[in-house]
Amino acid sequence: MRFSVAQLNYHIGNFTANREKIRRAIQKAREEKSDLVIFSELSLPGYPPHDLLQRDDFIEDCRKALDEVADECRGITAIAGCPVVSDSSGSRKLLNSALVLSEGKILFSAAKTVFSGHDIFDEHRYFSPGRNFRIFPFRGFRMALTVGDDIRSEQFPGSESGDTENHASPAVYELSGQHPDFIVNISAFPFSYKKTGERISAFRNKAARYGVPLINCNQTGANTELIFDGASVTINGKGDICGMLPFFEEEVRTFSSEDLFRGIHHNDHILPGQHELVYKALVCGIRDYFRKSGFSRAILGLSGGLDSAVVLCLAAEALGNDRVQALLMPSRYSSEDSVTDALTLAERLNIPYNIISIEKPFRAFEEDLAPLFAGKQPDVTEENIQARIRAILLMAVANKSGAVLLNASNKSEAAVGYGTLYGDMAGGLSVIGDVYKTDVYSLARHINRNGEIIPENIIARPPSAELRADQLDTDSLPEYSILDPILYQYIEEQKAPAAITGRGITPGIVSDVIGMVRNSEYKRFQAPPVLRISSRSFGQGRIMPLAAKY
Repeated sequence: MRFSVAQLNYHIGNFTANREKIRRAIQKAREEKSDLVIFSELSLPGYPPHDLLQRDDFIEDCRKALDEVADECRGITAIAGCPVVSDSSGSRKLLNSALVLSEGKILFSAAKTVFSGHDIFDEHRYFSPGRNFRIFPFRGFRMALTVGDDIRSEQFPGSESGDTENHASPAVYELSGQHPDFIVNISAFPFSYKKTGERISAFRNKAARYGVPLINCNQTGANTELIFDGASVTINGKGDICGMLPFFEEEVRTFSSEDLFRGIHHNDHILPGQHELVYKALVCGIRDYFRKSGFSRAILGLSGGLDSAVVLCLAAEALGNDRVQALLMPSRYSSEDSVTDALTLAERLNIPYNIISIEKPFRAFEEDLAPLFAGKQPDVTEENIQARIRAILLMAVANKSGAVLLNASNKSEAAVGYGTLYGDMAGGLSVIGDVYKTDVYSLARHINRNGEIIPENIIARPPSAELRADQLDTDSLPEYSILDPILYQYIEEQKAPAAITGRGITPGIVSDVIGMVRNSEYKRFQAPPVLRISSRSFGQGRIMPLAAKY
């Protein structure tokens, strides 16, 4: 038996484009003499469709696309993901299904049984769990078919929602008792820099535990904030990786049954380092957000600081330097070094740039507001005015040129509210809003790994918003080497304040930081979508009440 794993990048709701991708993959697999071609979870509509799944016309379009793909499967069998309406037991349910297609027909289906009820997922909102566990005979083999977390979870279906009566055992456990020759898992696992390696290890452990080879086909590409890393794998019954498809790239690769049953190894499964993966993920996220949303040009404010420098490099890689514009907007507080370093970076990347001083509008605001501010000392109000002037200039140029403003706030700043609403928090996409400041430094080092692109002065200079004389971030915040571990433990690990520990961390600092996090929810509520590279990103990944006291 020969089988092809089709790791593709789908566009939500674009049935024509998705169907054409699938058609080409089927043709390639057919040319390579494959008996079976495997596509990822919800491959026909794209993942995740969210509330589009509640529209009858959307589900009908899914059905039509499924019929058309089935008709493409002549002389070959395919496994594709699609929502399917089930009218069994007198009730109408929507199932997240893997379907076996051949010669214009649906030969077999398996519905997802375990739903993710955490992070950005709310699958119980749309789908009912599958309850049937059957083996599909194919080419003399017994194939078990699973969807998404069914392959990893030992949880009993229904237990997340509280439905513990008459539930079945986990899918893999049930199916392994029927002695399959191999397991196919179709998935759409999003990228998380801490969990990608854990996911692959879980696959290996599962295959070894049950002594059954595993074929996983994962989605790649990005849809809004979610980024899918691909990295589809084939694993033998001993838990050894036989083959791995690339990260963040489309590929259709063909294997033989010998790869699974004899354990033939391929030297293509070395995991890249964390910072390389994050860099590739963010480039993928920018590129697909623009391409799938119909945008082609980006603009950002280049300050001479680290964050905007890293975002500029990512945008140039994702879109091309001719599609990115930088706007330098110095103020009376901008240092000569900041302006010089920003110009150096733009010229090294061959990025078009313009310089507009904000002194004139800032002075006009000061003069007009002077009667209202009489007797009051300058404070954060004047700092925010400068940030909002810059946002107005950026949005004006973006509107005139048809560009999208990229936001360059990092996760540390967003967490503690160290940013100006409608100012430096403005933008159509937050590129590094899920990257802590200490990791932004690591990204900069990764960008400079083969030679200096980002000027070393930008990396070495103490971070400053430069909105008042001699300002430093540490005037308002702890050192990032202290701040970031506190934030990570509180946000990612969800530790209680009293349980947060580390070098230089005191109860007083923890209390102050958490107070800033809690008081900034309203800011994050109005922030642009954040490219997600962790399991607890702001936005849909962490939903908190605004008017609360806890």
